[in-house]
This record gives sequence, C-alpha cells and structure tokens, in this order.
Amino acid sequence: MFKNYLKIAWRNLVKNKAFSFINIAGLAIGMASAALILLWVQNEVSYDQFHSKKDRLYKVYNRSVFDGKLHCWASTPKPLASTMRTEYPQVEDAVFISDNNFLFTAGDNKLKADGYFTDSQFLTMFDFPLAEGNAKQALSGIYNIVLTQKMAKRLFGNADAMGKTVRVDSTANFTVTGVLKDLPNNTAFKFDYLVPRAYMHKLGWEDPYWGDNSVTSFVLLKPGVSLASMNAQLKNFTRKHSNGHEDVDVFLYPLDKWRLYNKFENGKPVGGMITYVRMFSIIAAFILLIACINFMNLSTARSEKRAKEVGIRKVAGAGKQLLVGQFLGESVLIALIAGVFAFILVLLSLPAFNQLTSKELAIPYASGGFWLITMFFIVLTGVIAGSYPAFYLSSFKPIKVLKGTFKASNALVTPRKVLVVTQFTFAIVLIICTIVVKHQINYAQNRDIGYKRDNLVFTLMEGEVQKHADAIKNELLSSGAAISVTKTSSPITQSWSDSWGYSWKGKDPDKKLDFNSFTVDDGFTRTLGLKMVEGRDIDVKTYPTDSLALIVNQSAAKVLGFKDPIGQTVKYNNMNWHIVGVVNDFIMESPYQSVAPMMVHGPKGWFNFIHFKLNPANSTAENLKKAEEIFKKYNPDYPVDIKFADEDYGKKFKSEQLIGKLASLFAGLTIFISCLGLFGLATYMAQNRIKEIGIRKVLGASVTSIATLLSTDFLKLVIVSFLIATPIAWYSMSEWLEGYQYRVHLQIWVFLLAAVFTSVIALLTISFQAIKAAVSNPVKSLRSE
Repeated sequence: MFKNYLKIAWRNLVKNKAFSFINIAGLAIGMASAALILLWVQNEVSYDQFHSKKDRLYKVYNRSVFDGKLHCWASTPKPLASTMRTEYPQVEDAVFISDNNFLFTAGDNKLKADGYFTDSQFLTMFDFPLAEGNAKQALSGIYNIVLTQKMAKRLFGNADAMGKTVRVDSTANFTVTGVLKDLPNNTAFKFDYLVPRAYMHKLGWEDPYWGDNSVTSFVLLKPGVSLASMNAQLKNFTRKHSNGHEDVDVFLYPLDKWRLYNKFENGKPVGGMITYVRMFSIIAAFILLIACINFMNLSTARSEKRAKEVGIRKVAGAGKQLLVGQFLGESVLIALIAGVFAFILVLLSLPAFNQLTSKELAIPYASGGFWLITMFFIVLTGVIAGSYPAFYLSSFKPIKVLKGTFKASNALVTPRKVLVVTQFTFAIVLIICTIVVKHQINYAQNRDIGYKRDNLVFTLMEGEVQKHADAIKNELLSSGAAISVTKTSSPITQSWSDSWGYSWKGKDPDKKLDFNSFTVDDGFTRTLGLKMVEGRDIDVKTYPTDSLALIVNQSAAKVLGFKDPIGQTVKYNNMNWHIVGVVNDFIMESPYQSVAPMMVHGPKGWFNFIHFKLNPANSTAENLKKAEEIFKKYNPDYPVDIKFADEDYGKKFKSEQLIGKLASLFAGLTIFISCLGLFGLATYMAQNRIKEIGIRKVLGASVTSIATLLSTDFLKLVIVSFLIATPIAWYSMSEWLEGYQYRVHLQIWVFLLAAVFTSVIALLTISFQAIKAAVSNPVKSLRSE
C-alpha cells in the first residue's frame, strides 16, 4: 500500500512539473530562511551556556539613584571580588576582568591584541578548556601568560608555544604557561590572552578606591546558596567598605540573563537582546507558515483535477483516513525534497549570512540531535503544509464528483482567502517595520553631533607617545600634516568616565547627579570643531591656572543652575575647578539618546589619546604618511593605528543597521513567497471561472475588463491585509521606538508607501494569470457545453 502511494505521489510530481516546482521552491526557501534565523536564535540563547557551573555563576552589578531614577551598571571597584571572596563563606570564588591592549613581541613578530587582566581562579570558574597547561597553575606567577590557540599561532606559527617567552609592551618578558582552545562564538568573553592580576598591581594600575568602577566582577556561589538571600546580604557591601561614601547597592545577576536581559529600567531588567530573539523567532515561524500556506493554496487550486480520483477511490472502498494519509504522505514527500534543497540553500548562503550578522554560525554535522531535529522539522513542515489539502480533498462527496456537479466554494470568505490575507498581513507588517527602522537610522545619522568629523583622526597614546607628546604635536603642526592637535582622556566617539562626586554652591545635598567626565588639553574646541556658547577654551600657556579649568556642556550648565557659570567653582576629587567656558552639546555616547551632562576637565587629569585635524590643503594619504612617520620616529616599537572619527562614530549604528538589513531581507523573502501563494490562488480562481470568462467574452467583454475583474478580487484581499497589518505594525514599532529618546514619529506616509508597494507587487503577480485567462479562447472553455 505504502509503495503504491509513493508511486502515485511521485507520478503526480513528475506529471505536474510547474506545480511541483513552485511548491518545492516555496517550501525550500521558507525552510532555508527559517533555518538560518533559528541558527542565529540558537546562537544567541546559548551564550555562555557551556560553562558547567553556569547555575552558580553571577555577574556583580551596582544600583543607585541618580536624579530620581534608579540606574544599574556592571562595572565594579577593583577590590570588590577579592574582598567578597574573603568575607562571605557562601562565595566559592570571585574574580574580576579588566580589558587591556598590549603589544606582543616574539622573535620578529610584533602585534597588538586584546586581552584581560584577571585572577588566577578565572580558568577554574569558567570552562575555557586548555589545550596545554594546568588551569589551576597557569596564572599563578606574575609573569605567566595564557594565549588562545589563534594568538599562539600568530606569535609562534606552528611551533609549540608552551614555555616560550613573549615580550609585552617592550617592558617585561612573559612565559607561556597555557594555551587555550579558541573561544566559542557564543560567549560574551572576548580575549586573545590572559595575564595575572598581579602584573596589573606591579604596573600600578590597581587601586583600593571603592569609588572607581572600572572592572567587571564575577562570583561563583557554593551549591545550594539562595540568590535572594545573598543579594540581601550584599546590598550594603560597598557602603560598608567605603565608610558610607559610595551610596550604591550591590547585587548578583545570573549568567543566563547576561546576554538576553542586559537592559535595565528603574533598576529592573526589562529586556535587551531577548527582544530581537523573540522577534526573529516569530519571523521564522511566519515565514515557514507562509511557505506552508503556499502549498495549501496550490494544492487546493488543483482540487477539481483530483476530485474524480478521490471519487473513484471512495467508490472503490477507500475511507477518509486512508485518503488523508495518502495526501499527507504526498506533502511529506514534497517537504523532504524541499528539505534537501533548503539544506543546500543554507550551505550556500551561510557565509554571506555570517558576514551580515558578524557571527560564526556553523551546521553541527556531528550532532545526532541536530539531524533528528532536522528530520522532525521537515516532516512537521510537510504535515502542516498538507493538512488542509488532505482534509479538504478527502471530504469530497463521490456522487457529486462523479456526476460532475461538484463545484468549489466561491463564498465571500473561504479558507484560501483567509490564508492569503494572513500571508500579506505579515508581509506588510515586515515592510512597515523595515521602513521605520531605516527611517530611524537615517534620522539619527543626520542628527547634529556637535563636532566636525571631517578630517578628524585620533590615536592611542601608548609606548613612548606619552613621553614625547609635545614633540609629536609640534612636528604634526610644523610638517603640515595637521592644523590642530589636542590630547584627551578618551576618543571623541566614546565616553570612558563618569562620576557623581561633584559639588558646587547651591547644589541640593540630598540629590545625587551623575556627569560624564572628559579630560582635554589646549586646542580642544579648535581641533574637534566645537562651538563655545560662553567663555573660552582651555589655554594653559596663556592661563597657567587652566590646569584646573573646567568647561561644561550646555546640558551640564542647566543642571548646575548658575545664572552666569563663568568663574564659578566646582569641587571634585578634593580640588577646586573653575569654569572657564560653556561648550555646545556634542554626542559621545548613543546618537539615539539625549546628550548627558558633561564636565570637561583641564590637563590636571589624565590623557590616553591624541586627536588631530588633518590639513585639508593636502591629500589624506599624504597627511597620514607624514603622521605615521612622526609617530614611528618617537615610538618605533609600536604599529601606528590612526582612526577616523567619522568611521568610529558610524559603528554606533551597527546594531540597528543589522536589524534593518535582516528585516529587509526577510521582508523581501516573505513578499516573494507570498506572491507564489497569490499566484496559486490566481490559478485556482482562473480555473474556477474559466466558463464564466468564456461567456463574458462571447457577450463582448474586453480583455481589459476581464483582467480588471479578476485583479479586483485579489486587490480586495491585499486591502484587507493592509487594514489588519496597520494597527499591528503601528503598535509594534511604537513599542520599539520607545527604547530611543531621540526617535522619529510614526507618520502616515510610511503606511501608505507599504500599501502602494505591496499592491504593485501583488498586481504584477496577478496580472500574468488574469491576462492569460482573459485572452484564452472561449471556444475551448465552452466546448463541453
């Protein structure tokens, strides 16, 4: 019996090649799209889930009220982890990590890489397996270093790295005591090497100050310890050790929420990446459902052609269950064939998809579970796709069918019309969302950032640059490579520091306010192209006391509340800073948020970067060549890494641009698959009304009027879809835009554009079948009469 049904299914596929091709293509594209999305989703939800102690691992967070709002952040003081490990018996272990970027020298190889200072227990708390070395001892010595396999190969080629010496920042020789297997792509930890915390202490970079939140701390609780009870005990941990000076609460945050729930509002997690995981999971489900709907529409469009087959089988004794099984078997067979093509599509598109998403997704060929899930996925798709046609076809009455009196339903509302409306509703929602996302990105990109990015570059002050900063500045100017130079504590595109330790005359002592802080040198406003609203720039040469000068941005001036801020004193770090100017607001953080109040300190602070404005009279290449020669002259051991401010600022849009590209991609696929379904329904309706069309032509109806008649029916479905999609898209995008302070407002043109675009695509799809039916010979269609 099964063999017989298989033969019939295969013959139907071969006999109806066009029908089979459309069905298989629709299912294959739908399954491939869903598979790619699910690979991305699986990667996101599995972040750091490979750690064997994941249920007991926590990140340490701080929480405090600023300007009446409860804020949370994951940076902590350096002494926190070791103190917590010592004082609480419930804590099995605790470590911190601190980012660094060293220059490594091994033989003739010199390269920069990113890594962590960390405690020796890091490799026993987390499961980053060592290919060589002992996890307990690898970071025990002050000059020990652990490399990833990739980093070891970059330094030593194919030679064994264990026991070899590598020079760090031209100041110290380290011995390789461990080689880590390369990090998986689903971890929040990103490093090429690990160096002991003891070396950080030796460099003088570690401090006991409980107000310096500059590292990330992690805690491993002992088995059975309650998170709620532990958090209750830790609440006043920082207050206790800072003698009440630091008014913050401490709490532990579980590992399974680090990635997906990293967004806090008023002290509580409200989402983060989980929003996009849910959104794309829904998109995957709907794309697959739309592909299945196509199958249903195309199968039922051919219902009259198979009606007599069903009638004969029923007369011969076949029961409804047997027929349902036969038709489901056919759909599963088509799904299996489509699954093979879908797998090929995934293989071909995965590299491009990885490049688009900045992932390293891979198909787990060696996993038996993967193949089991894949087969289940394909069979389930076949069952869902074939369910409606199977029950629909098997319900035909043999007497009506064999007498020729069977007619498919032409009711106002039919299951097929509902399915097509469902398809286009989802497609229109995706189109609207895509337009809104792109509009929001463009809106933020066109925002006035407050400084001039053109010809503005910066580089990290490392190695000998700090010592020769003044000489480098003079040569950049005298060589004509730059027209202005200044030193800063961070890049103009990033805010590295903030503090709530400021006080001034008239400040409410009960109100805690947080300010971004930025240290600058002479030429600050001139180099960055900022506008002084009041007062003047910092100029230590003319005004020696400007080492303690302060420039505030417009937002900070409002917070300070001075009627005339120039000359006013602000106390910070037990020093009196005098305000010499007010500068316009400029964006260092997210372009989607309002500009935070900022204190711009004079050169009494610290410097990490040199910014300089390239000379517009020369070519960019010529300026960069001169600049590189100057930096090489004074800092020969380090590679010159000059970055453009406009390129670095552009990275702020990376996340939203990715969402926009993915939404565009899947909106396009949804429209394409939906049009296949529309083509199926057009075929069905044209076949159903072939005699009506013939009669209309005999009575004098034109091709245009008939094509319009058929097209109007389909456009009605698109209009219904648009009416359903509009409130759904409006609500969804309103919720999404709420996450941005600087955002667009939803406008009617977005929805009208989506409606016009969908209608045009639908009309182009419908027109083929409508015109084909309209120009058909009425003699052939009416011959049986």
